Amino acid sequence: MKRTLENLLEFGHFPHRKIAFVVGPRQVGKTTLARTLLENRKSGDLYRSWDDLQWRREFINSPYGFLDAYRPKRKGIKPLVVLDEIHKYPRWKSYVKGLWDTRGDWADLMVTGSGRLDVYQRGGDSLLGRYHQYRLHPLSVREAVDPGGSTFDEHPAATLATLLDLAKPASLEAKKTLRALLRWGGFPEPFIKRNERHHRLWLQERRTLIVREDLRDLTRIRMLSHVEELVELLVLRSGGVLSYNSLREDLQVATESVRQWTDCLQRLYFLYLIRPFAGSMVRSLRKEPKIYLWDWSEVADEGARFENLVAGHLLKWCHFTQDWGLPPLNLHYVRDKEKREVDFLLTLERKPWALVEAKLSEKSPASAMGYFADRLKVKHRIQVVLDCARPGMSGSVHVIDAANFLLALPV
Repeated sequence: MKRTLENLLEFGHFPHRKIAFVVGPRQVGKTTLARTLLENRKSGDLYRSWDDLQWRREFINSPYGFLDAYRPKRKGIKPLVVLDEIHKYPRWKSYVKGLWDTRGDWADLMVTGSGRLDVYQRGGDSLLGRYHQYRLHPLSVREAVDPGGSTFDEHPAATLATLLDLAKPASLEAKKTLRALLRWGGFPEPFIKRNERHHRLWLQERRTLIVREDLRDLTRIRMLSHVEELVELLVLRSGGVLSYNSLREDLQVATESVRQWTDCLQRLYFLYLIRPFAGSMVRSLRKEPKIYLWDWSEVADEGARFENLVAGHLLKWCHFTQDWGLPPLNLHYVRDKEKREVDFLLTLERKPWALVEAKLSEKSPASAMGYFADRLKVKHRIQVVLDCARPGMSGSVHVIDAANFLLALPV
């Protein structure tokens, strides 16, 4: 399956001669993306994974031997080297720096990893200035329908202008894609196979990999059974405010342990937190984040799952602007002590920009939308509806068919 990042890297990154760090959740497609890029350049022999025991044995005697022995299969095409999970090597930064400094003139370099590369601080020399990092997200409606159509220079304001002009029902293809993503999630394997039994097994195996392998490699946590219980509780709380004290009471452990485990699961791309935007609102919540899962298919409740899907698409848009040097978007939510709440607030260059509410069916916009828009001076108000029979304006709120809205995002 073609991924949006494939074209973006080839035409927007590698011509600038920097190392490409590609990070993201387990099984999101990093290795498949890497092998596709290698095949495009006919340099598949230059893929190496630190999980490959044979290469680790060769590495001891000749760390760069595989590249020195390589002979290009096609003249005029610069080879690509891919190092997968290399951050598990204690001195990986020094190794990558040496490889790039001595052989970067005639080969491009891509480093991939399922854990965040910036949390592995065991390396030596700094790579600052030699690389750029990109986050590979699960599939979105836009990527599943039109993976080659994205460009790295689409200003957020241009995207929003397109979104606000969507006053028609979505196409059948976009609706079907959205329904499939809502049911099976955005990870390529279950999305492509769309099989109930396979999906259950895949979810089970992914959790085992994250908790029993990745978490063990990243930390010294020994109470893995407690972490597994925490994972179950966090899945049930998707879309809700995260209360460490409540989790502590359920697990009967120290609050600091819950914080540490949750932070590790965030680093390993099992979950992410969206923090409240306070600004100058005196009675707003300033600390408690909301929790969402990278794989929203785990969420049982359809309303919470749809909200999680919309959150994932908006976060992907935010990360796209940050990774490609566009005016940066950030994702928040707004809620006050009277429990008025809007699901999402997009800020553009740290200023409130657009309020977004996710709904399963068509309803009148909640009064909280106008309340927060007035106080934060937010011009754009959007209600994204899964089953939207009448897209258009409802007062000052744009009611948009979810399939249309998500398809119009740049990634």
